Amino acid sequence: MSPTSRAPSLTDRHTESLRRMILTGELRPGEVVVEPRLAELFESSKTPVREALKRLADEGLISVLPKKGYLVRPMTPQDLAEVLDMRMLLEPHAAAEAARLADGAVIERLRDQLQRQDTVGEDDPLGRTEHARCFHSEIARAARSTRLEAVLLRCFEEMVRAHHVLPELREHLVLPDEIDEHEEILSAIAEARPERAETAMRRHLRTIHGSISARMTAGSSLWRT
Repeated sequence: MSPTSRAPSLTDRHTESLRRMILTGELRPGEVVVEPRLAELFESSKTPVREALKRLADEGLISVLPKKGYLVRPMTPQDLAEVLDMRMLLEPHAAAEAARLADGAVIERLRDQLQRQDTVGEDDPLGRTEHARCFHSEIARAARSTRLEAVLLRCFEEMVRAHHVLPELREHLVLPDEIDEHEEILSAIAEARPERAETAMRRHLRTIHGSISARMTAGSSLWRT
């Protein structure tokens, strides 16, 4: 272990467990959770559970219900529209930066995730969701901006949650365009062509938006060609 690293605390572990439970829909939108029940579930004292819940409230995944507990926040069409708008604002730039900065190791990790996504069967859209998230996360990291990466990783988590709790949104994950467009993005990054990578990412995000637009509120002008 390096001098600056540390082992995850009990609060860290509870935070990660609860985040995963929310993102995968194990804790459903609108469900109320309370400290004593979670402490019993984790076989833990209430203090690290309380601290974990505070962190997730700061992230916007839950809301405080005074004297009652915590509410797992619903995911509305407006929430999803805002996430997609944020991705359109930031992710094409991240793809362009990745094309400028990515090294061979990054390219290999992107290829690996794309291959894994392509080999997952159409009957496992959530498996494809995970590999798609990893693919986009690698691009965000390759842009070498910690702030940009942090915002995009939060967006990707929200998208994963949407696919778990709103099954009707999974259709685009099994369409041929999903893999083809990822391949186009990867090709542009591997060839160090920033403008092409930016254009390919923007096209991909429009495809995602278009596949679920019927279930969303009207989007912003970012989506107009």
